Amino acid sequence: MNLEHTTPELFTALAKMQGEVENATKGSLNPHFKSKYADLAEVLNTVRPVLAANGLSVIQSPSFDGSTCHVTTTLAHSSGGYITGTMSCVPAKQDGQGIGAATTYLRRYSLAAVCGVAQEDDDGQTASHSKPASHPLISAAEAARIKENIAELGIDEGAFMLHYGVKSITSLTTDKVASIDKAFIAKANNVLKNQTTV
Repeated sequence: MNLEHTTPELFTALAKMQGEVENATKGSLNPHFKSKYADLAEVLNTVRPVLAANGLSVIQSPSFDGSTCHVTTTLAHSSGGYITGTMSCVPAKQDGQGIGAATTYLRRYSLAAVCGVAQEDDDGQTASHSKPASHPLISAAEAARIKENIAELGIDEGAFMLHYGVKSITSLTTDKVASIDKAFIAKANNVLKNQTTV
């Protein structure tokens, strides 16, 4: 986000606007996830009157470079000050529909972000490739090895599980193993270093 062209009047108006604006209503249905979200029209309907009432306006400029969609959002104030920021994503499909969906998603997300409005993000799954990958749980042997390393290195098991967002060692997924082993090596080296300096 570029803040080089801001003015005190812009920040005053933005603070006032954010104190008045409400969150966007989740009125659209995502058929894939069977959940509701606030679409672009709803976000626009929510923020546009409050922006205008405070001397603020929004310009959104989409572009496509052959592989990635970009939307540059400019929040401008009547005093002449403005803020710009660009968001990008790779569309799920490289056709008009895919590019349109990604552009709409970026416009909605950027607009809500710059205005400080909350809105559910369910339809982003159809706009972008970035779907969360599901990974299998680690094996019992892997869990036993990790538990043994935790004990040998004097690591707090509760803090370890909190760090990795699990309730038990056996709930860890295979994608976490590489970073766990890297952390174990760093911890072991640190222990060894402390022992040699004593």
